[in-house]
Amino acid sequence: MLAGEPRRGGGSDPELDALFHKARRLVAAYNQAPATDPAELRRILTELLGSVGEDVSVRQPLFVDFGAHISIGARSFVNSGLTALDVARITIGEDVQIGPNVQLLTPTHPLDPAERLEGWETGLPVTIGDNVWLGGGVIVVPGVSIGDGTVVGAGAIVTKDLPPRVLAVGNPARVIREL
Repeated sequence: MLAGEPRRGGGSDPELDALFHKARRLVAAYNQAPATDPAELRRILTELLGSVGEDVSVRQPLFVDFGAHISIGARSFVNSGLTALDVARITIGEDVQIGPNVQLLTPTHPLDPAERLEGWETGLPVTIGDNVWLGGGVIVVPGVSIGDGTVVGAGAIVTKDLPPRVLAVGNPARVIREL
């Protein structure tokens, strides 16, 4: 699925199922760990995610599908309530600020109802550039890239790529000015 190829969800791939169950265990441990123990939080996060840069802070609670397909660059801050559905790669750059209750979504499903009933899904990567700020409640849909230095206002739904150094707001998010 990382290559964008369709697959049937829910138990059709033993390797992905094992990764999913490992993520469930680590997400539960992360969300239950004392917020006052940054070393333990870092240890769990490093085991859960594909890569974690230096001085990364991710507040609890956190939810991921697999975790292994997520990378977070150095000095990035993620506020509470991040949902990162990583059936495809999610890349978060360096010095990124992510507000509370943000959703980074990579799964997508067929438009054909019969294919959906059969459980088919695929994923498209999400890429967040360096020094991006995603306000609270932002939703980024599958296949979207956000350019370096861009700010996305609270509650925006990002349905298309955003260029570097712009301010985007709304549903769907639209560029209102350059930065």
